[in-house]
Amino acid sequence: MASSVNPTVRRRRLGQELRRLRELKGMTAEEVAERLLVSQSKISRLENGRRSISQRDVRDLCGVYEVEDHRIVDSLMQMAKDSRQQGWWHSFGDIPYSVYIGLETDAASLRVYDPQVVPGLLQTRPYAEALIAGALPETASGDIDKRVQVRLRRQERISAPENPLRLWTVLDEAALRRVVGNRSLMRDQLEHLVEQSQLPHVTVQVIPFDMGAHPGLNGQYAILEFPDAADSSVVYIEGVTSDLYLEKANDVQKYSVMYEHLRAQALNVEQSRQFIADIAKEYAR
Repeated sequence: MASSVNPTVRRRRLGQELRRLRELKGMTAEEVAERLLVSQSKISRLENGRRSISQRDVRDLCGVYEVEDHRIVDSLMQMAKDSRQQGWWHSFGDIPYSVYIGLETDAASLRVYDPQVVPGLLQTRPYAEALIAGALPETASGDIDKRVQVRLRRQERISAPENPLRLWTVLDEAALRRVVGNRSLMRDQLEHLVEQSQLPHVTVQVIPFDMGAHPGLNGQYAILEFPDAADSSVVYIEGVTSDLYLEKANDVQKYSVMYEHLRAQALNVEQSRQFIADIAKEYAR
């Protein structure tokens, strides 16, 4: 059974603490790797939270860093134990973007820019099915259904009665004009988008074609922010074979500034809602 503990966030917090202990000791990742007879890349993966960490790893690292306070060691050992539990998404099997799901599940707010499609958290089931089938033409129908189920489960963060995810979405007009599935399906999707945009914690803005060049032309990205101040914000960039997670303050700041420019150049909330509704009517003809 999946645990309520978020293993992705536990690994991330644990990695941050281990990095802090290493830096307090004045050691490089290479020096630690030499002491433990492991690769430097393993130490880096443990610190960035992308790899499961065992209690034995924690014990060995605390030994290298000469951590004498047993309360600190015990706390880190418990975090390592928690980080090896399973989140709800593990029940669906191997999900390529499971790290992202773990972060999204614990996020307080999410800012998304998408130039091509409606973001997953705001998709209808038919739209999601048609989109995944078109984007991954060699995927078996069973795997498509699994991906759709995961997407719908993720959407529960939007409808949660307590502490729903604060979602801000900026879309390019292309995402509204691209016919995924058929025109009837697109009408339903855009009407759903208008409906969701009326939720107090969901904001949708559109950048129309006639706005011309804008800072989002380099492609899709998302910025996740967390309720715990100890968890730094993350920029997520989805790839075909691998994803990119940016956590350095300077990188996050650059993408945040770029997002502010996108919001400023986009139609305001009311204009965007009307813009989407007008295109939905075009699909009804």
